Amino acid sequence: MAIGDVKTAQGLSDLNKYLAERSYLSGFVPSQADVQVFEQVGKAPAASLPHALRWYNQIASYTPAERKAWPTGVSPLAAGGKPTAAAPPAKDDDDDDVDLFGSGDEEEDAEAARIREERLKAYSDKKAKKPALIAKSSILLDVKPWDDETDMKEMEKLVRTIEMDGLLWGASKLVPVGYGIKKLQIMCVIEDDKVSVDLLTEKIQEFEDFVQSVDIAAFNKI
Repeated sequence: MAIGDVKTAQGLSDLNKYLAERSYLSGFVPSQADVQVFEQVGKAPAASLPHALRWYNQIASYTPAERKAWPTGVSPLAAGGKPTAAAPPAKDDDDDDVDLFGSGDEEEDAEAARIREERLKAYSDKKAKKPALIAKSSILLDVKPWDDETDMKEMEKLVRTIEMDGLLWGASKLVPVGYGIKKLQIMCVIEDDKVSVDLLTEKIQEFEDFVQSVDIAAFNKI
């Protein structure tokens, strides 16, 4: 499915339909394709476009530095379709301006040594203040019911009631497993330092009237 100009109402509607069963525009992890379309959309879609709004809020939860590190991806835009390249790291002009070893004659005098030490300290302090990237993972969960009489809509509703700092729910769909039984396949993104996958699956299994078991179908570091 090709998506039209996302600056128009029709393009946003196409984007919403495209994301109905997808968490990201290209594959199971965010990519430069998401960054490209995110920047073209420019602002959060209306609440009447729930899938596009969910996707937009998820991409917005990452810092620009994290987005820049994402891999290439194939854009679904009608005028696109070519892999988008990850942006090159921004040049740190401040680092280039730091002369770690100073300049001068072979016989370094006391003043040159002092200047060099000051520059080394300033360089170290600057590096120490740079924020660390937050490690995140994209997880695809298989939530299996007891039988074909399980209310799958209610099951998904209960799963999404689980709220944890560093947890963001994504797209979901029902997948047939046989004998009229369907499993719930649902995406989520977690911050590795805040959310335990074991604890998350245990919380889902606490809905024991609906959930028989929980399996991890896919696990990707972001």
